Amino acid sequence: MLEKGNRANTLHGILLIALFSFAAFYIAGFPLMKRLSLSPLIIGIVLGMLYANSLRNRLPETWVPGIRFCAKQVLRWGIILYGFRLTLAQVAAVGLPAVTVDLIVVAGTILGGVAVGRLLKIDRDTALMTSTGSAICGAAAVLGAEPVVRCEGYKTAIAVSTVVIFGTISMFLYSVMYRTGVLDGMSSTEVAVYTGSTLHEVAHVAGAGNAMDPTDGLGIAATATITKMIRVMMLAPVLVVMSLLLARRRRTETAAAGEKSRITIPWFAFGFLGVICLNSLLQYLLGVESVREIPLNGAIEYLDTFLLTMAMTALGTETSLDKFRQAGARPFLLAGVLYVWLVVGGYFVTKGVVGLF
Repeated sequence: MLEKGNRANTLHGILLIALFSFAAFYIAGFPLMKRLSLSPLIIGIVLGMLYANSLRNRLPETWVPGIRFCAKQVLRWGIILYGFRLTLAQVAAVGLPAVTVDLIVVAGTILGGVAVGRLLKIDRDTALMTSTGSAICGAAAVLGAEPVVRCEGYKTAIAVSTVVIFGTISMFLYSVMYRTGVLDGMSSTEVAVYTGSTLHEVAHVAGAGNAMDPTDGLGIAATATITKMIRVMMLAPVLVVMSLLLARRRRTETAAAGEKSRITIPWFAFGFLGVICLNSLLQYLLGVESVREIPLNGAIEYLDTFLLTMAMTALGTETSLDKFRQAGARPFLLAGVLYVWLVVGGYFVTKGVVGLF
């Protein structure tokens, strides 16, 4: 992709995506965007889609390899560096109840999403991507699953869109439920675990947690965020299992067609786990309480967000409105069903599990 003869055109495509990403960071700083907790990743994919439906056909096709480089290689590095936000100490901080709830929610959402997708006659890739985004960590999980599922870019964009819509609704809904007394049957710990284990994006959890407990006097905001980060850690094992299951399916399909199959090993997932372990070691050696106190972690997190924004923007440039029309309303119906499961099912799972400890 970066061969000598094609290097200049490829770099043009990369530079185009980088410029869009800088714009996404700038827009994300607007007060309205901050109130809505819309990260540069989400704004980036919107900018990419605007480009796809306006100027896409007016720029040289020779730039496309650079755009795809951002959607593939840059994406993998973004997922690996995402591990610098996490440590194993965060798991110990909230204990077994939060881990158990997260496991049930993640497994139930993915398996249930695939099953409902079949009932709705949604193609398997779209159903799997949508379910993974709802189950783990929103857009970042969708991006992580993309190299393993190897689906078309517009299916990734559809999955991200569902996460953005229902995640944003949840961020406001949970704070309303808390203020109006709907969650009065829960302790502060249960509210925190419920919020962290069922909201889509890390930003959504932070927004809802701060709305419910602005000073963190009850520990809701901090515990909810840590519970959410444990879900993020589950991305790596989920990708490995997903890779093995999809490899078996592809072997069957290629054998029927008389072709050789190739197993996709998500090495970046192991890199993600390795970085978490490294971050945990650094936290222990330096004796700091949070990952943000580890030297250079702030700069790495900023770089990582930029790389993920580039990947999201690149995926957006491959997504036209025609492809959304072809997909129809069924992926959003699937996301709606999963949303009900997260809000209602997550409530009872949290009450049942936390109550046992």
